[in-house]
Order: sequence, then structure tokens, then C-alpha cells
Amino acid sequence: MNPTRTRLDATRWHWQHGPIDLILSAEGDPDVLQAAYEACWTRFVGVLPELVSELKLLREPLRAQAAVGECPLRGDVARRMWSACHPHRARFITPMAAVAGSVADELIGAFKREGISRAYINNGGDIAFHLSEGRQFRVGVFADLAQALPAMRMAKSGATLDADLTLDASLPIRGIATSGWRGRSFSLGIADSVTVLARDAASADAAATMIANAVDLDHAGIVRAPASSLKDDTDLGDRLVTVDVPALPQPLVDFALARGVAAARRLQDHGLIEGAALFLQGRARIAGLHDTESALLSLHRAHSTTEASCSKYAAC
Repeated sequence: MNPTRTRLDATRWHWQHGPIDLILSAEGDPDVLQAAYEACWTRFVGVLPELVSELKLLREPLRAQAAVGECPLRGDVARRMWSACHPHRARFITPMAAVAGSVADELIGAFKREGISRAYINNGGDIAFHLSEGRQFRVGVFADLAQALPAMRMAKSGATLDADLTLDASLPIRGIATSGWRGRSFSLGIADSVTVLARDAASADAAATMIANAVDLDHAGIVRAPASSLKDDTDLGDRLVTVDVPALPQPLVDFALARGVAAARRLQDHGLIEGAALFLQGRARIAGLHDTESALLSLHRAHSTTEASCSKYAAC
């Protein structure tokens, strides 16, 4: 399979190489933008072969005793994945938990240059940002894209969001990632989605996985299956992943969300994330964003337009 790139409109590109599916956008001086896009493309075409060459190690869980300097991987993206997952090694996690965010982080580096005011790379809903001083991005979050897509296609001026967030360059947030059982990757928990904000997309990606796993409870109606029975080459092996979640009584929904919020706050206390928004069956909780005046987060389902539609869970 060969990498492809398609221009979507005046400011957005779609790049794809196997499972890597990106939406890119940048603003700035035209000559600088052209150079940045070409540098980014040159790096992009080599990312998948590099990851495939170390795939066996990338699917192995981090050892709880592993020191920071003991990363066994060679490639830059692979090492970024391992480093993002290292703080979570006390529980089961493999570097694959941070693959999408790590790829986005690697590629956004091409746009961090004089003459580019802002840029983003959206890798299936895990997004890396570049913002110059005084610039902002407005990000919209859908808890369940399957329900949101019909409304997005029908709406002429936008879609109903589950949350929207304004990110200012003065904030330390440069990465957003989402995980949940309704997403494209497996989850051990029952969250419809958990969206995490962090200093980079790789850190957000790993943290979103762990927080979404924590949104959980025992209930006879929840359907789980071994990950290996659903996908042959999964890094989760025979661990039970969520396949279906029935309508739950509100107290149980709140209980599961509270477990996720507790996990998110622990990660924030350790400086691993800036905040998180958790969603389950129409209920939502936020952690870590209440005191951030420059991050204007709204969790009410308000009709809102976004600056550019992005794939998977987020629009920005």
C-alpha cells in the first residue's frame, strides 16, 4: 500500500497510509506552509514502515519495574509511544495505547516554524496542535460519532456537540485524545468516550485509554469478549473488552463516571494531563478544567459550529 494525499479544501488535507488516517490543516505564509507540508510528507511516508519493523515489541506490555531509560525500541515514534505509556506501567498497557497521538506529535513538528500561526494534525480523533502567540483553536467533541454523523450531514451550519472547548496559545495544552468502547480501538471500560487534554497528543492518548478503562462496573447486562476473539493481532490478547452496554440506571452511570474522574484526577495530580471530559449514556463529568480560565469548556449540548470538521470524535 502506498501513502496518498488529497486536498480537501483551501486549508485541509487528507493523508492516508494503511491504518494511519490524517486530517491536516495549517495557516501562515504560503511559502512557509508549502515547505512545512513537504517536510511533513517526507516524514509521513516513513512512519508506517518504521512502526511495522518494531510491531512485535510495540505489542508487548511495559514491565512495572521498567526504568525510564530502559526503552527497548529504536524508532522515534516508537520511543515516543513507549515514553507516553511508561507512567501507567503499574497497570497493563502496551505502547500501542499511544500510537495515534505519537504519530500526530511526530508530524506536527514540521509546522513549528516561523511563519506558521497555527496547525493541527488529527489522527482519527487524536490531535496534535501548534499555536503561535495569540492564536486559538475551538474544538468540538462528540461522545458518540455514530449518532452525531447523521446530524452533521443534515445540518447546514454545524452539529450538536457534547462539549466544546477553546484552546488558547497561552495554555500548555497541545494534544487531545479520546478513548471509549464505542471507538475504533478496544476498551476495558464502559465509557462512551473520554476526551483528555495534555501537553502532547501521545500523553493524552495513553491517559485517555487508562481513564476510559477506569469508567467501569460489574453488571450482568454488559457484554464482554476476549479481544483476541474479535481481532487476531490485538495487543490485548485474551483480556475481556467491552462489546455492548445496556441502558443503566442513573446511579450506576454516576458510579462508573466517578471511578473515571478519580483516575483522571490522579493523573492530573502527577502532571500527566491537564484535564478530561468523560461521557456515559447522556451523563458527563469533567476533571481538571474548572480552574483553567483560558480553557472555556461547555458540556451542555449546545448547537455550535466548528472551524473545520475532523474525523472520529472531534472537530476543530
